[in-house]
Amino acid sequence: MQNAEAAAVTNMESDLKILPVVPMGSVGATKTNLVSDVGLKNVLEEELHPAAMSMRLVSSGSYNVRASEMAHYTDRQPKVITCIVTFLDDSREAFEVDKRTKSQHLLDKVYDHLELVEKDYFGLQFLDIGPDAETIRWLDPLKTIKKQCRGPPYEFFFRVKFYVSDPSKLAEEYTRYHFFLQVKRDIVEGRLQCPRSTAVLLASYAVQSELGDYNPDEHIDGYLSEFRFFPSQTEDFEKEVSEHHKKHRGQTPADAEYNYLDKAKRLEMYGVDLHNARDQSNLDIQLGVTSVGLVVFQNNLKINTFPWAKIVKISFKRKQFFIQLRREGNENIENLIGFNMVSYRSCKNLWKSCVEHHTFFRLHTPNPPSKKVFSLGSKFRYRSPSKRYARRTVGGHTRNVILEEKNIIDGYRNIPKSQTFAGTTQNNPTHHSFHRYDGISHNHRATLPHDYKMGTSEASIHSEKSDDDGGFEAHKAKRDTYPNPIPTKFVNVPNINGIKDPNHNQERTLDSLPVYNDYLSPNSNGIPDGQGLVTIRMMPDEQGRFGFNVKGGADQGMPIIVSRVAPGTPADNSEPRLNEGDQVLFINGRDVSQHTHEQVVMFIKASRETHSMELVLVVRPNVYTSEDPAEEPEFNYMPETHQITGSANGATNLELSLALLQESLDSGAALAQFEQLYRKKPGMTMNAARLEVNIPKNRYRDISPYDQTRVILKGGSSGDYINANYVNMEIPGSGIVNRYIAAQGPLQITCVDYWQMIWEQQSTLVVMLTTKVEKGRVKCHQYWPDLYETQEHGQLQITCVKEEETTSFAFRELNLTHMETHEERQISHMQYIAWPDHGVPDDPADFLEFVVKVRQKRTGIVEPTIVHCSAGIGRTGVLITMETAMCLIESNQPVYPLSIVRQMRDQRAMLIQTASQYKFVCEAILKVFNDGIVKPLPDYQR
Repeated sequence: MQNAEAAAVTNMESDLKILPVVPMGSVGATKTNLVSDVGLKNVLEEELHPAAMSMRLVSSGSYNVRASEMAHYTDRQPKVITCIVTFLDDSREAFEVDKRTKSQHLLDKVYDHLELVEKDYFGLQFLDIGPDAETIRWLDPLKTIKKQCRGPPYEFFFRVKFYVSDPSKLAEEYTRYHFFLQVKRDIVEGRLQCPRSTAVLLASYAVQSELGDYNPDEHIDGYLSEFRFFPSQTEDFEKEVSEHHKKHRGQTPADAEYNYLDKAKRLEMYGVDLHNARDQSNLDIQLGVTSVGLVVFQNNLKINTFPWAKIVKISFKRKQFFIQLRREGNENIENLIGFNMVSYRSCKNLWKSCVEHHTFFRLHTPNPPSKKVFSLGSKFRYRSPSKRYARRTVGGHTRNVILEEKNIIDGYRNIPKSQTFAGTTQNNPTHHSFHRYDGISHNHRATLPHDYKMGTSEASIHSEKSDDDGGFEAHKAKRDTYPNPIPTKFVNVPNINGIKDPNHNQERTLDSLPVYNDYLSPNSNGIPDGQGLVTIRMMPDEQGRFGFNVKGGADQGMPIIVSRVAPGTPADNSEPRLNEGDQVLFINGRDVSQHTHEQVVMFIKASRETHSMELVLVVRPNVYTSEDPAEEPEFNYMPETHQITGSANGATNLELSLALLQESLDSGAALAQFEQLYRKKPGMTMNAARLEVNIPKNRYRDISPYDQTRVILKGGSSGDYINANYVNMEIPGSGIVNRYIAAQGPLQITCVDYWQMIWEQQSTLVVMLTTKVEKGRVKCHQYWPDLYETQEHGQLQITCVKEEETTSFAFRELNLTHMETHEERQISHMQYIAWPDHGVPDDPADFLEFVVKVRQKRTGIVEPTIVHCSAGIGRTGVLITMETAMCLIESNQPVYPLSIVRQMRDQRAMLIQTASQYKFVCEAILKVFNDGIVKPLPDYQR
């Protein structure tokens, strides 16, 4: 400023006689900045010493200070930068943003350009050219573009960031359209591996969406050559796509895209964000971040999955990445698992991806605490600018709307109990769709409401495929594994670097970890102050109490901290729950940061005297950061753990496991995890079922037995093959192993083999879970004789000597006689006939009564029990799961239904076929425990 002024004075000396100029530093900065077309004389008259005001200029003249300053800084003030964004349909758009604003401004411009409603699934990626290698990074909306990207040019790519487990249930058809474009791109570019047969089907849906119905006049040979669907696309591939395209007549673009996503979501690598790592042997592994948890791959094989519900802490330090798993029951030892990453940057990127996915997919509004023996408090309230979902009516349609946390203060408590996250089922959702008109560019898709028939998450039923309440093809199976649900010690994952200290044993307790404070440093997890606040509303109880205490205050030099929350009080029952360690920032809109402890207490009490009597608190949830500032900070993300109230300290592992089950059902996490579980165990073969001689013996072409566990007939009339597997379920801590044979319902041509299996296995109990005909289709051939009649199958003779039938059950006693040896055996045949033609029973009471009768009949039996439905996987799996859970309850062991299903599927593929069946059996397990139908036996009680 002084230099500019001196130069100006020098140029003016020939015309003016001027007194010594007072340095501009003495002129008020505010005045200088506000000068506009005002002469220097006016400025000086306002600012100079009064003595100088008596002096006059000899000649006239003016000096525009602002113009001089602007001219000096013109070459230093480019205020905007141009950002080029490439969209999923390969269109490009330029956006101008202020270089000093946060990146969220660019994101908002992109969302407005696309007219997106469900914005939070998407983000912008850019190529980060680092010192080691080029990496793809997500643009952080809380930082400026200049701080993250090297440029110009500034180039970004609009992509899906959070892949919901079931994209077909997204509220907006336009959102599904972008998911469709993203998944299609993932397959074409090879990021999403896809079997060829599935790729053909997916490509046909893409063609239907793009071109509409097949028209032989327009769609001549080679009409698909200009499209790319698959990395190894050939002419034969395109011909197969064309054949499938012909079958999709009548599907709208929205229908085709829905079907596309419904198939694609079953691919193993769908929605997996992969990060390279190394195990303790320095072998390459990959860590995948998904909607349900962290997945570990080795040699392209999924070897472990850690669900978000099991992870209580995510951290990293230098090149090491750590997860800490939930402690079970009264165990004092924590599960800590570590991985070696390639670099500090890659480690931080993985940590950030985990935090974002964990936040996005686990966030939900908790239900009111249960009135049972114990209850769980609010688990997850995130310290980040995360989003929650609300139900909002728009244009007569009820839809999910994502709201930023800063905007949901007044509406948080009003989120309906039926609302769950995207990717989980909802109670009676109202679906709607939009129609795309020709001539509209894809990135500005015209949308108008119209009726849209939603499908289900189950695959369509085909006559040649399993239709036991919805079939699915084997080649669409997803592989997934889950860790032991009862971890009590350090998890030693093969070929994965566990956290070990050479000076200590392998077990690592929490005492060996860094100590953490109650407050969050902005640098500890990248969340700036002011973000992640939570509003809590509560009404006093009948005694006028809210049920919590606070400590601290301005007079004590401490923030206001919640020191205690009493169980069963309004503070404990509020949604979200007030937790010990929360910092209180506002009380009924009043900032309490400068008030004393006594004043804060009075503010709380005074709310009872208002007309509404409502207490409204704005709090910063309790979080943690490293205590040692000299050490390189350990970056942590720690969601709040379960807070047990009442008699929780005496709760057993069984009670805790069932409480977790109830919570995961309420949040939708249980079904999301079930959908991710592999349906066919990796490495298992089914070669015998595919032999030409055996193919006619399979009721459904996609339901086959594993070679390793199949039942092998010794005296079969046409070979050793039958569609059946041994399934053995061990009950830990009891010494009990329940032995089953899970089988397909007999065909007319396999009745001889079926009875031969019963004879060879010496089985005395057969459980049938289907009727002979459902929905007009034969589900199982009647392989037993009517009452008092006799049938012969090969060398075996069967006579029905007793039959009792109710509205729900049928019980038969059969005599089985070997006609050569005249050996005779008694066979009990128990049939459940009340299962509805579609779906699952509305009330599990009848089914549970049937299972209890089966268990009574099994008493003392050591031979395998034959269990079958039509395909031998759906209802068969439900019964085995239910009986296994009952045995676990009696043995006072924790019950984890997902682990039961995994154990079953390790022995026969696809047991428990649909999400509705899984939900049904989970609810039935809770019912038998809560109603006392099954209780821990005295021998196993503590």
